[in-house]
Amino acid sequence: MSKKWTPGETVPKSATYVAYDKDGHNGGSLYLEKGKRFPATQHSGSYYTMGE
Repeated sequence: MSKKWTPGETVPKSATYVAYDKDGHNGGSLYLEKGKRFPATQHSGSYYTMGE
């Protein structure tokens, strides 16, 4: 299983990340730079994983 990050955590590596809601539905992907913070989402319980 892939590592999960929550909004507000520090981005560990510059890469494309995919957002999911608490039910595992894909909310889209975005490129984030190392050292930035994962952005807030519209749904509680959301998380990010590193894209393929």
